[in-house]
Parts: sequence; C-alpha cells; structure tokens
Amino acid sequence: MSEYKKGILYGLLCYTIWGLFPLYWRMLNHVDSFEILAHRMLWSGVFMVALFVGIRGVRLKNHIKQPRQYLMLLLTGGLISFNWGLYIWAINHGYILQSSLGYYINPLVNVLLGGLFLRERLNRAQTVALLFALAGVLYFTIDYGHFPIISLGLAFSFGIYGLLKKKMGLNATPALTVETIWMMPAAVLYLLIAYEGGNSALNTFDWFTWLLLLLAGAVTAIPLLLYGKAAERITLTALGFLQYVSPTGQFLIGILVYKETFTTAHIVCFSMIWTGLIIFSVDMVRRLKK
Repeated sequence: MSEYKKGILYGLLCYTIWGLFPLYWRMLNHVDSFEILAHRMLWSGVFMVALFVGIRGVRLKNHIKQPRQYLMLLLTGGLISFNWGLYIWAINHGYILQSSLGYYINPLVNVLLGGLFLRERLNRAQTVALLFALAGVLYFTIDYGHFPIISLGLAFSFGIYGLLKKKMGLNATPALTVETIWMMPAAVLYLLIAYEGGNSALNTFDWFTWLLLLLAGAVTAIPLLLYGKAAERITLTALGFLQYVSPTGQFLIGILVYKETFTTAHIVCFSMIWTGLIIFSVDMVRRLKK
C-alpha cells in the first residue's frame, strides 16, 4: 500500500472514530459529565506518558525547551479539556445535533482565526462561505429562540486550540503528552473528592462502567495519533474533505439512533452551513491546482 493510501486510511479511521463518539459517551450517561471528563483527562495522560516513554524513548526537554512553551501547553490543555467536557455534556444531555453543527462550523472558524491572527487574507469565496455560515447560525438563533452556544463553544474552543498549537510549532506527540500531564492533577483531585463524597461511579462496583472509564484515555488519544499519521502522508485539502466524516456521523447518529428533533430551523441552518462548506472546499481545490 502506498504512503498516500495509508494516509487516507489513517484519516478515515480517525474521523470515523470521532464520528462514533456519541455512541461511546452515551453508554456513560449515568455517570456525571464532569467525572467522565476527569477520567478522560487522567487516563489520556497515563496513555500518552506510557506511549511517549515506551515508543519514543527520549526526554520531553529534547522537544520542548522553553519554559514559555510549557505555560502555553497549560493553556492549550485547558482549552482542549473545556472542549472535551462541553462535548461530553452535550452528548449526554441530548444535544448531539448541536455538537455536530459545531464541528461543521469549525473549518470556517479556522479560516476566520487565520485571517484575524495569522494575517491570512480571506478571498472572495472564503468570505462568502463565512457569510453563509453566519447567516445559518443567526437564522437558527432567531427561530430557535436562543443562541447555539454549544455549537459555537465547541467550534471556537477547538479552533483557538489549533491556532495556538500552530503558532507554537511543536511536535504533536510530546506536546499532547505535556498537555495531558498538566491535566492529571486536577483530574485526580476531582475524582478523590467525588469518591470521598460517595458521588462517584467508582463507589459502586460496575465492571462495565469501570472499563469504559478506563478506556477513555486510549479512546481519546488513538484518533489524535491517527490524525498525526494522516497529516504526514496526505495533503491538507484531502484531510479537510475527510474531516466532514466526523460531524456527519454525529449528525446521523443524533437523528437515526437517538431520534433528536430535526426542525425547520435545523434544516435551514445546516443547509447554509453545508453551502458554505461546499464553496470553501471547491475554492481550496481550485487554489491547490493553481
């Protein structure tokens, strides 16, 4: 198999796993969302440290040399923790469609942030795509009666996370390892307090729940590593197209599996977002060919 085909396979696996996440987290809807987040933070850290030490066999300081970079990774670790927590809460409280909308908006948010902070000028097609997305969100807000805060919270938290990681320019594996190490003390403290207060899932022996919580680290880290392998082998354009596998999976699960209400406001909003994404994607291909 060629390296390009391997990259496509890694990308499809990564985004398929992310698209199926609602099924996994929904099996834990009897556990408090903050406790699920704490387990995800803790076991992601354990998984990444074991992977980094076992496979790479080098010290973090060989990759991250400046104290400022460690502080920036504390900030990015906080952002990704917020994103994880909001996503888990949304899934377990019946907002799967809003979460999928957030990840449809995310590529357009990346374009907006690039224009604002990286001086990447928006061309006409990108501007039109952003206007379609904005119109969809505004229509949804007016018709639905409240702002789609979950969607925009997910889109902007992940977008800002990506922006900061891009500006730092660090190798993905050691950077993710440091981020998860920063998260671990808060996760352990929360779990200890919950356990002592008798409010933890660990107070009752349920081996299936324990197994799901323990595997949360690997479930979180593996698609991130697959993403890194895909990015090394295929173009960003190809990766961008594959990205839509994830929110599409969430969208279909929300409607077909969990029977979430799909109103006229959803139809108009998603249609405008999809129109913007088509314009954005066609423009990417056109510029790449040039």
